[in-house]
Amino acid sequence: MNNKQELQVAALRNGTVIDHIPTDKVFTIVSLLNLQQSTTPLTIGINLLSKKLGSKGIIKVSDRFFSDEEISRLSVVAPNVKLNIIRDYEVVEKKQVVIPEILKGLVKCHNPKCITNNEPMQTIFHVDKEQGLITCHYCGKNQEIDKAKLL
Repeated sequence: MNNKQELQVAALRNGTVIDHIPTDKVFTIVSLLNLQQSTTPLTIGINLLSKKLGSKGIIKVSDRFFSDEEISRLSVVAPNVKLNIIRDYEVVEKKQVVIPEILKGLVKCHNPKCITNNEPMQTIFHVDKEQGLITCHYCGKNQEIDKAKLL
C-alpha cells in the first residue's frame, strides 16, 4: 500500500453506516428505510471491494440513527449487515444485524385465508434461521425469509 491510497467513501461526522450489504440489496434497503426522502447527506456505494463478500454495498446516512423496528425490518432483507454508529467521526458502537426469533408486524402472510389477511391484526412469524423459513403463528404456513413480503 502507498500513501496515495484514499478512502472509497467520505468520512461521516455523525450518523449510521450500513456496511457489508449484498450489492443486490442496496436499493431495497434505501427504499425500505425510506432514505430517498432524506434531507441530510446520504452516500450510497455499490460494487465496492470486500474481502468477505467479493463486492459489497455501503450506505452512510448523516445525522440518522435507526430504531429497533427499522433494524428488524432491515434484518429480513439483509440479515448479516453491520451497523456502525458514528459520533464526531468515531465509531462509538458496532451492531451486527441479526434476524430476531419472532417477527411481529413486519411480514405479510402469503396465505390468503390467514386471519391476518382478513382481520385487522398484527402478523407474528416464528423464524427458523437454519432452514431460512418463517412460520405464521396463526395459520402455520411456512415461507422462505428471502421471499417474504414486508408490510
